[in-house]
Amino acid sequence: MTGAVEAEPAVAAEMFGDRIELARQFAAALATHGEERGLIGPLELPRLWTRHILNSAIAAPLFSGSVADIGSGAGLPGIVLAIVRPDAQFTLVEPMERRVTWLNEQVTALGLSNVEVLRARAEEVPATGGFDVVTARAVSALRTLIPLTAPLVRDGGELTLLKGMNVSNEIDAAQKQIKKFRLSDVRVEVLGEGVLTETTRVLRARVR
Repeated sequence: MTGAVEAEPAVAAEMFGDRIELARQFAAALATHGEERGLIGPLELPRLWTRHILNSAIAAPLFSGSVADIGSGAGLPGIVLAIVRPDAQFTLVEPMERRVTWLNEQVTALGLSNVEVLRARAEEVPATGGFDVVTARAVSALRTLIPLTAPLVRDGGELTLLKGMNVSNEIDAAQKQIKKFRLSDVRVEVLGEGVLTETTRVLRARVR
């Protein structure tokens, strides 16, 4: 490993409640194997909780029903959300075999009965009526991401995409895609102000 692993912030136990031990187990697995398995970069270890785990967990109240996490990678946000929200059903969509192997290992190790891992690209996901919510984190810009994610949302469902500081510019650049895929009530919510040292920006939109 390169660099010291970030100590668990005090707010983590509050956010995860009685599921905090699962979060600790997942964080430890990422800290131990994440870099060697190409899941996270070496510079991410000193901010593993702050930037990745809590950044994902803070959005948990926005999810319910059936949820798809596109390009789940290391399990951010999918595994984290599934830990916090055992009442929702998550499908983690990931095309890379080594990442799919990791996700399946974590689902088994953590005993997450509310998670299914699907090895596929977004455009290969079967159209079975759609998901209530579709999410993605650090995958691509909105003009590329919307055509991949919006078709997977059921009529009346929602896109809930974890984005970075430039999300407003991405929205401006994606107006054509927003219209084409009939997104409405497009808005950015900033989560974690006064709670997290790094806030989370979420693009939310209704799919008509």
